[in-house]
Amino acid sequence: MAVCKVSLRSGFRVGTSLSVLALLAACSEPLDLDMRGLMNGGFNTADAARAATAPRPAPDNRGIISYPNYQVAVAQRGDTLATLAARVGLPAEELARYNGVQTGDPLRAGEVIALPRRVAEPSPATGAVTTGPIRPASEIDITTLASDAIDRSAPTPAAARPAPQTGTEPIRHQVKRGETAFTVARLYNVSVRSLAEWNGLDSAFTLREGQYLLIPVVTAAPEVEEDTPPPPGRGSPTPEPPSASQPLPDAPAAPAAAPAAAATPPANVGRQTAASASNAAMTFPVQGSIIREYAKGRNDGIDIGAAVGTSVKAAASGQVAAITRNTDGINILVIRHPDNLLTVYTHVDNITVAKGDAVSRGQAIAKVADFEPSRVHFEVRKGFDSVDPMEYLR
Repeated sequence: MAVCKVSLRSGFRVGTSLSVLALLAACSEPLDLDMRGLMNGGFNTADAARAATAPRPAPDNRGIISYPNYQVAVAQRGDTLATLAARVGLPAEELARYNGVQTGDPLRAGEVIALPRRVAEPSPATGAVTTGPIRPASEIDITTLASDAIDRSAPTPAAARPAPQTGTEPIRHQVKRGETAFTVARLYNVSVRSLAEWNGLDSAFTLREGQYLLIPVVTAAPEVEEDTPPPPGRGSPTPEPPSASQPLPDAPAAPAAAPAAAATPPANVGRQTAASASNAAMTFPVQGSIIREYAKGRNDGIDIGAAVGTSVKAAASGQVAAITRNTDGINILVIRHPDNLLTVYTHVDNITVAKGDAVSRGQAIAKVADFEPSRVHFEVRKGFDSVDPMEYLR
């Protein structure tokens, strides 16, 4: 929400209080009452950048949002400082001192309270998707990423598991005497509305001295006008066409119609896999019937039916990045390849490689495990995004 401004340049006069009220009523945006510096051509609140910001991460059931260097608690409806302290497991007096409030003070729903020290990390037991602080996407553990393949690879997949929260750790600002929400928003080049939403401020954007604020994470920088505009009354110059200095070339002969680009062939569900071409980037980990094809978001790989005990082979040369299993005892093997590629193999057992081992294309790495139906779930990932394995297998 942008800031509504009242211009007080010399020569502008408001004859009556009614005129002022009418002027303010015409503004559909919040009024910045912090007018310091506006009377003498100083900094104008309306010029504050409106950089796009990400939404605040969702807290766990206790209200905890955890980052590598600090944690905060988000108040729930009806909370006092004391009830929030009890829920997160910290002494109310310690939490009150750290935030400059009283233990019995009521809190607004969504209000952010800084924690003076760390409490237990968010985890599935507290309503979070994963255990630990929010980190950049580039730091997600490969095993966490690969374990999501288990649910998606089931013949009748369960409800999609939410992706773990990732993001940049925001700056934490402690309010000083005389600061307002508007001055803080200007300081960090964000909108006052996003500052209010991230910190659960009231409609008057009230701050208190000593309060900790999370500064919204900017996702897009404001546009910067680099070219100098022409003087008033003069339009933009028309660019000179190339023909002004040299003749146009002869029209080339119409090219023959190019054949349409061949789309990636479908997985041919129900048919036997064929041996991969020698120039294919990867080879099938097993030969068998494709029982489930790639469908991004529902099945981020392909499922190849094969008899229990069939040898599973590395699709391409690389290094074993992770070997783990989920709570259902299903093994997950991940191999890292050049060009930021990963291959993921699940529903395997008798794994014959270890984390850190170098493997070559076609090397036996495991056997098909005893599941119904017996199969190998195989994924190819470019960084953290799944891609259709058939693009690499043919």
